[in-house]
Amino acid sequence: MVQELLVALVAVLSCGLVYAMAAARVVKQYERGVVLRLGRLHDAVRPPGFTMIVPGIDRLRKVNMQIVTMPVPAQDGITRDNVTVRVDAVIYFKVVDPASAVIQVEDYRFAVSQMAQTSLRSIIGKSDLDDLLSDREKLNQGLELMIDSPAVGWGVQIDRVEIKDVSLPETMKRSMARQAEADRERRARVINADAELQASKKLAQAAQQMSTQPAALQLRLLQTVVAVAAEKNSTLVLPFPVELLRFLERAQQPQGVSDGQQAPEPQPPEPDAVDPGAVAPGLVDPAVAAPSDGGVDPSAVDPTVALQTFTDQPLPDGSLADGAPEPDGVPESGPGALPEFEPEQPPEHARKGRFTRHH
Repeated sequence: MVQELLVALVAVLSCGLVYAMAAARVVKQYERGVVLRLGRLHDAVRPPGFTMIVPGIDRLRKVNMQIVTMPVPAQDGITRDNVTVRVDAVIYFKVVDPASAVIQVEDYRFAVSQMAQTSLRSIIGKSDLDDLLSDREKLNQGLELMIDSPAVGWGVQIDRVEIKDVSLPETMKRSMARQAEADRERRARVINADAELQASKKLAQAAQQMSTQPAALQLRLLQTVVAVAAEKNSTLVLPFPVELLRFLERAQQPQGVSDGQQAPEPQPPEPDAVDPGAVAPGLVDPAVAAPSDGGVDPSAVDPTVALQTFTDQPLPDGSLADGAPEPDGVPESGPGALPEFEPEQPPEHARKGRFTRHH
């Protein structure tokens, strides 16, 4: 009798142990348990630790409550300013309602991933290229709101969304590089011009200060020579003072002419003017010595000089009478001294001129 009781007790203990092993569940600290009893959601969500379910009746689903880091695949899109870009992102989310994450959506991870991809494409089309490159914080906030709106009903909370990389075409990269280089060069030129302006002002002040004390320029010259000679150079550069050049320039100016005035330039003589003292009275042509009013000055004409006209006409055959005037162009001699020749027609270009003859 006792032996039968012991066998029954062992059997009951074995069944209880098997039931306990089948009903026992362990929920980790970062998990929550959702129990479905006969297909219906149990009211209580099982906390972390040891818990029991009814074997064959209850089903326990564990939901991870940790923050999930999910990369969003790179999406190709066209920005609002018609630039083709390729953008990828990363999303951080976690489950805040385990029951909704199990009941409301089939696979909340896949649903969040697809929602992130579509939202990323939408945000690319609504933004400019400059916003994608420089104003990412604003785009991240907008992308987070677009994903978080439908995810609230799934029991999922979006913690953060970040755009990782924006890939641009090679042509666009070169254009942006040239733009950045031009902007840097412009800034460098502006800074250089500002530095030159400040340096010119300081040099003007230094020149004004040295003008009051001329010895300061010599001291500065000696300091420059010392600074150059300290480098152990074989060539010594000695600046030439400009004041010495100015002194030599003032020394070369004629007397009676100030520094601010120019010396009067000599006037060339008129080509038609004739100095009466440089011409002999007997050799002056009345036409040249005539005054400007058209008259002839009798004092400038030699009475022994007669004005005659020279022609190429032949001489007459008859003899000259005594005391008769000789024809023009014939010297004082007898008619026997002239050779006989046949008269010829004068050439068309007969030269007529004037010559003087002394009686």
